[in-house]
Amino acid sequence: MNIFGTFTTLPPQSLLRQLSSCSDTTCLQAFSNLVTWTIYIKHGTITYATHSVDPFDRLERHLRRLSAEIPQLTSEIRVQLRLVFETGLHNQFRKDHSDTNIEPADYQAINWLLNQGYLNTQQATVLIEELVKEVVESFLLIKTGDFALSDSQPMVSEICRLDIEKVIERCQIQLHNWLSLTPHISSPYQRPYMLISSVIQSQAFPSLQPKLINWMKGFSLRHLAVMINQDEIELAKTIYPYIIKGGVILHEPDPPFDRLPRNVKQLSLSSRYTTQLFAANVVDIPVEASKNTISAYADIPVEQFQNSSTLVKENIQESTISNNINPSSERVTAATITTKKVYKVVSVDDSPTILREISRFLESETFAVVAVNNPLKAVMSIIRHKPDLILLDLSMAGIDGYELCRIIRNNSMFKNTPVIFVTGHKGIVDKVKAKFVGASGYLTKPFTRVELHKIIFSHLT
Repeated sequence: MNIFGTFTTLPPQSLLRQLSSCSDTTCLQAFSNLVTWTIYIKHGTITYATHSVDPFDRLERHLRRLSAEIPQLTSEIRVQLRLVFETGLHNQFRKDHSDTNIEPADYQAINWLLNQGYLNTQQATVLIEELVKEVVESFLLIKTGDFALSDSQPMVSEICRLDIEKVIERCQIQLHNWLSLTPHISSPYQRPYMLISSVIQSQAFPSLQPKLINWMKGFSLRHLAVMINQDEIELAKTIYPYIIKGGVILHEPDPPFDRLPRNVKQLSLSSRYTTQLFAANVVDIPVEASKNTISAYADIPVEQFQNSSTLVKENIQESTISNNINPSSERVTAATITTKKVYKVVSVDDSPTILREISRFLESETFAVVAVNNPLKAVMSIIRHKPDLILLDLSMAGIDGYELCRIIRNNSMFKNTPVIFVTGHKGIVDKVKAKFVGASGYLTKPFTRVELHKIIFSHLT
């Protein structure tokens, strides 16, 4: 049985409600704005739901929430999960064993956690409930698109069944909460920035957590809420007054999250206003390097900090940084030098272009980036700077990333320092080998700023 239709004639909520009285096992797929939603229904209940916009980002966020109550869900287990399932290794294994009933990779990952004892059935049910709620919440916002009902799609193994009416009710409450914040906030994936400028003077933020202020550098509201372990609606309500006053502005969602439907279509007045401020160069972030912070970088030439104001402006405006890379094998950049916690990141790559891109993506109050374009000097640079995290290219002249990672891990000082491979290699064998030599994560080129931030903060926070 295959049934096709459009949401102009049958709204998402009505469609789901009709399926709640269906006694068949079916798969509902929806297609809108290059996003695919897949909802698995059995005897009028939902067994799982997912959509195509970064499902492992969604899974990681909810696992991280659960890790506060389930100690065995360590960051190492979550990295292992992504290495195996997000890369398609498990799908390849099942294909090799002639299993044609392929479940979504994120659902396979949940089953693996359950089978390995990292989750019990009750905990897995809680996880699935939260994932389904988030997916259905965005599904209910679809205004135009197509849908298909099919009983020929592979069905998922049953961990739990969720009452459709209760799922819709929970989603409606959440959507109502978000709607109360429009037009200033129209998507949980909008990215808040704090402003200090000659027009909007430096303000006190008494109700904001210091940790939130520290991380409010372009992460989405949804990601920020997980990072500080706070409910996302409460977080949005907390910063809402500052958005109204102009002390906090919202950037649009990063791709691919910009494809998801939102509560309002039109850009809010405040968003248009702050965009005009950027275009007119009205908004600026002055840089005053404190003596205390510079002393922490005593081994770095002070001249290398001189252009930090320009770099901050370029980072906020998301423009291309200068093509003039320091010809020496190592350069250090740090935007907005302050007494706040600054994470040192060593980036090793023999491509100046990649080093510039990583520096552009990371330069902020939160990071100091040490860019090393000579892999043979990388170890000494790492020992010298003692970074909080290391980004490592896989294929370099003279020494490859695998060997360099082994050398780093053999030094007890860096036994627990996160090492992320940044590479154009997409093969499953490469990713498994990376894990064997001690890599903490694996980022494939080309990558976006949000992908780089996501993998870094999964290891730093």
